[in-house]
Amino acid sequence: MSTPDTSTQPVSALGHHEPDPHRWRALALVCVAFFMTVLDGTIVTVALPSIKNALHVSDNSLQWVLIAYTITFGGFLLLGGRVADLLGRRRLFMIGVTIFSAASLVCGLANTIGVLIAARVVQGVGAAIVSPATLSIITTTFQEGSERNKALGIWGAMGGSGAAGGVLLGGILTKYAGWEWIFFVNVPVGALVLALTRAIVRESRIPALRGFDAGGAVTITSSLSLLVYAISEAPEVGWGTGRTIGLLIASAALFVAFLVIETRSPSPMVSFDIFRIRTVTGANVCGFFLGAVVFSNFFLLTLYVQQVLGYSALKTGLTFLATAGTVVPVAVISQALVTRVGPRPVMAIGLALITGGMLWYTQIPVEDSFVTHLLPGYLLVGVGMAFSFIPMSIAALAGVEPQEAGLASGLINATQQIGGALGVAIAATVAFTHTTTLLASGHSPAQAATSGFALGFWVIAGISAVSVVACIALLRGRELEQTATGNLSSGSTSASEP
Repeated sequence: MSTPDTSTQPVSALGHHEPDPHRWRALALVCVAFFMTVLDGTIVTVALPSIKNALHVSDNSLQWVLIAYTITFGGFLLLGGRVADLLGRRRLFMIGVTIFSAASLVCGLANTIGVLIAARVVQGVGAAIVSPATLSIITTTFQEGSERNKALGIWGAMGGSGAAGGVLLGGILTKYAGWEWIFFVNVPVGALVLALTRAIVRESRIPALRGFDAGGAVTITSSLSLLVYAISEAPEVGWGTGRTIGLLIASAALFVAFLVIETRSPSPMVSFDIFRIRTVTGANVCGFFLGAVVFSNFFLLTLYVQQVLGYSALKTGLTFLATAGTVVPVAVISQALVTRVGPRPVMAIGLALITGGMLWYTQIPVEDSFVTHLLPGYLLVGVGMAFSFIPMSIAALAGVEPQEAGLASGLINATQQIGGALGVAIAATVAFTHTTTLLASGHSPAQAATSGFALGFWVIAGISAVSVVACIALLRGRELEQTATGNLSSGSTSASEP
């Protein structure tokens, strides 16, 4: 049932409304859309061999099915978040879902690798609009404190389980329906979300914002896209090649241009005052490292169980049920602990558990017993993700005014995506280089690959350990201490306990 009095009126930066009667249904709706975008980052992984055979493509072309999505997803996040503040979060959310769903349909219908890659590019743009829009809708719908923590706990559980669930669902769909259905499944879900959004989700935007910082939008989007592209391609072409170095320099130059533009713009795309909130800065640093660890973990683990252990796509997906199934129930505990003790200790425990999982994987054997050699790591990572993503999301929005909700949401999503791209690139480079060296020295393919993956997990474990230190050192400040009680003087939409 629509509610014209509340669903179509903008929420001002300073105004307060009565609690949105549809807020929990709105949360469920935006979480479904967010789950889709996270899912598509990993669902393709186990289907790549089937896509390769069906479209008759080389390994070099095949990797672009993953990279194309990552580039536009990571590159457009800041733009998507800020435009949502300006034009309306519900409006941008619906536009993003439409783009994502339409591109998914084209992906499933693609009969050439060129069409598939082009559709994945567009799909990434849709995801870059949807992802920060969902977080900013939650931020402006729920008041800071225990109720918002519950909402963000659910949102974080969807993100954490989506990353692992993508591998599971990808294996099932590829086995029983065909690789096309890893994309087709998004179409009816997207259509249902669109049909319900206008009636359930209240519109919010910042009327005080005027004009659009086109120069800032172009430079930061181009800079981030080039950066993600450069680090995604580096394992293939080499870190020291002129191509990689040139792309990194170009990305840096565009970022400097962005900084210059923002300091002179009357309506900057990014207000640097947001970084004065120490909690926001600390959460984004931790988000960068967490993204690097989680993305590279799924990447190496998926390759290991398929290439070394010989698991099928379906069996590979089923193994990740241990992680995905752990995230959701533990998320309830995580958000309750954040409300009681604050984000910092919960996140530190979560990151430490993930570090333990990475160290466990450094002992992977050539021949396995799943329960003995893999399951403990899967469970450690599942609990760690629930204890990390939820407090990180809460901390990234603590003390942020509603007019900066889209920006803060875009920032935390962008840092995770960039960290993920860099983490995968580094872990892949280390693992594949070591494998090649061992093959040249006479080791068997299975032994060489296992040793390469193990070394990659050592690198990821080191990055994860750094994230624990960063969490303890950087997540401090008044905003963080008051997150649980909701005493901040932010203009968030008023809400009461359900």
